[in-house]
Amino acid sequence: MPEPLVFLNGCMTPASQAGLKVYDLGVVTGATVTEMVRTFHKRPYRLEQHLRRLAGSLGCVRFDVGMSIEELGKVACELVEHNAKLLGPDDELAIVLFITPGESPYYAGMDAGSVRTGPTVCIHTFPLPFKRWAEKMEHGDHLVIPSIRHVPPQCCNPAMKHRSRMHYYLADQEARQADPDASALLLDLDGNVTETGTASFFIVQGGTIISPTLRNILPGISRAVVVELAEKLGIPLLEHDFQVSDAINAEEAFTTSTPYCIMPVTRIDGRPLGDGRPGPIYQ
Repeated sequence: MPEPLVFLNGCMTPASQAGLKVYDLGVVTGATVTEMVRTFHKRPYRLEQHLRRLAGSLGCVRFDVGMSIEELGKVACELVEHNAKLLGPDDELAIVLFITPGESPYYAGMDAGSVRTGPTVCIHTFPLPFKRWAEKMEHGDHLVIPSIRHVPPQCCNPAMKHRSRMHYYLADQEARQADPDASALLLDLDGNVTETGTASFFIVQGGTIISPTLRNILPGISRAVVVELAEKLGIPLLEHDFQVSDAINAEEAFTTSTPYCIMPVTRIDGRPLGDGRPGPIYQ
């Protein structure tokens, strides 16, 4: 039976045979930089922008992967070409690139002699689960403000996309105590709205789209597409700090993320936004 391939440390490997050692530092310390790209019509979308952001993340953590960004992009396209053949006609792929510092001889113990040197480099794909988002696309998402705060930019560069995400996990766990289908919308230490664990967040006031500043949020690729589209459509867009009161009194809101692109938000902390339906700017 054909199965997807995974690129792992220089080799194309069947997905069922691909795995990391338990003493890989991505597992031991969560030190992993990553990107997720998606396809449209089985072709990667905005791959170059994702690769540029990955290059920036690699520079922050000083990983030398032994491959150029262009080479990583070429491998990603080869994987898509192979793995997309296993999809149905209406299916699309998520493409995940992640890189860790490699294996830890200290944690390997008696096995230290067989530890690989250099970073672990992996690229893999999975089918996008469109059914998971279908109802929220039609009726809107519910975001809950948790007590967990966003990691300050003084502690970790927000422009770096990484997997050290325990605070997002805890925030979502707290949000789901209020509503099992909700996601957390985090505030910074000053009470400004930032982002969710997987998405950029926008509100609309007076027909103007408002985004938190990039001071302490990830510069999302889908977020950048919204900025481009707003300019093309003549919709004003501003970047400035805003608080929970601004969000819950907004005319509408939405999130952006690579897998689903853009999703309406129709409730915050259980309160409907506007008339409780996806708004015209989102549409």
